[in-house]
Amino acid sequence: MDIKLEKKKGWRAIFRKKNLPWAFGGVLLVFVVWLVFRDNSSTLRVDARLINVATVEHGEFNDYVRLTGTVQPMTTVQLSPLESGVVERIVAEEGTHVRRGDVILEMSNNSLSMQILQSEADLAEKQNILRNTMISMEQEKLTLRQEKLQLDLDVSRAERTWRQNEALYNDNLLAREEYLQSKENYDLAVRKRALVLERQKQDSLYRTSQVGQMEESLRSMQINMQLIRQRVDNLKVKAPIDGEVGMLDAVLGQSLQQGTNIGQVNDLSTYKVQALVDEHYIDRVTTGLTASFERQEKNYEMVLRKVYPEVRNGQFKADFRFTGDTPENIRSGQTYYLNLQLGQPSEAILIPRGSFYQTTGGRWIYVLDGSGDKAYRREIRIGRQNPQYYEVVEGLQPGEKVITSSYDNFGDHEVLILNK
Repeated sequence: MDIKLEKKKGWRAIFRKKNLPWAFGGVLLVFVVWLVFRDNSSTLRVDARLINVATVEHGEFNDYVRLTGTVQPMTTVQLSPLESGVVERIVAEEGTHVRRGDVILEMSNNSLSMQILQSEADLAEKQNILRNTMISMEQEKLTLRQEKLQLDLDVSRAERTWRQNEALYNDNLLAREEYLQSKENYDLAVRKRALVLERQKQDSLYRTSQVGQMEESLRSMQINMQLIRQRVDNLKVKAPIDGEVGMLDAVLGQSLQQGTNIGQVNDLSTYKVQALVDEHYIDRVTTGLTASFERQEKNYEMVLRKVYPEVRNGQFKADFRFTGDTPENIRSGQTYYLNLQLGQPSEAILIPRGSFYQTTGGRWIYVLDGSGDKAYRREIRIGRQNPQYYEVVEGLQPGEKVITSSYDNFGDHEVLILNK
């Protein structure tokens, strides 16, 4: 009796050629269902112990910012040599208290020394010339006086002879020719004396002008000598004000050029505090704002006196001056922590400051759901901020919980699953 064997049906039966369309249809159906019902949000599992969670609060927002300031003198004057030279001696070191005009360092300049020697020689020569000229003029004056006396005598004698001959001629005792010659001799003597006197006058004017020019030249040389001596004195770098030598960048033997900044003198009568402010506050920080800090259980008040326009590395400088007492034993370079008041306290929705801000810029934050097992990314808007809190303008409600720690390892994931 023949027995008919029937093959068992299984996976091989399913994947027979005639069943392949049904198999692929089933797989496609499963894939479509997965696409429809899967969670479209990108998720990341994180360790709940490594994050900080804070609760959104409604409370008073104190509008201030915490600044780190450095004590500086209110007035600082730069030190610069007025002449070029080589440093020979440093009289006052950094930290030395000086009075205005005190010598801080001394320099030498061989060129100036040679100029002084040459100017002294030229001045001595000019003085000798002037002295010899004055002596010569005095001698000539004596000669002119003698010549005038002789001319006066000649005129007197000629006049006397002419008068005598005139009397004799009138008495017919003298020839007419002899009388006329005596008259002519007298007239000649008078004219000769007049010419000599005119020459003496002109010579006197010339000599006076010559002496005046020489004296003017001598005065110019003396002034030039004084200027050179002043330049030599300028080789001493002196304190421009009363104060303390704050910095001195010079060593023995160093060659310094005129106008080079080599240090500064600090006026210790008044101080300021200079602080760096984050550029986030650049539109809100203006002169006249008040600030304060506490030192040794005493509060000190300050006012913002100057805001520097330049922003460097995301910060700008601001100067504060004391409006009342200053701390005892205040010193340049000390650090004070200022509270700069930007506005009056007001009610607001608050979240604590945290590292998340460096990643999001305050534009979004992870908010925990009701179970606390997941956190979802949500858009928010941050307004003001102080050293403790951010003001939330929109996107959060009091009582919600948010992650405030760093987001550096979270990437762009929309959902965080917290592994507890």
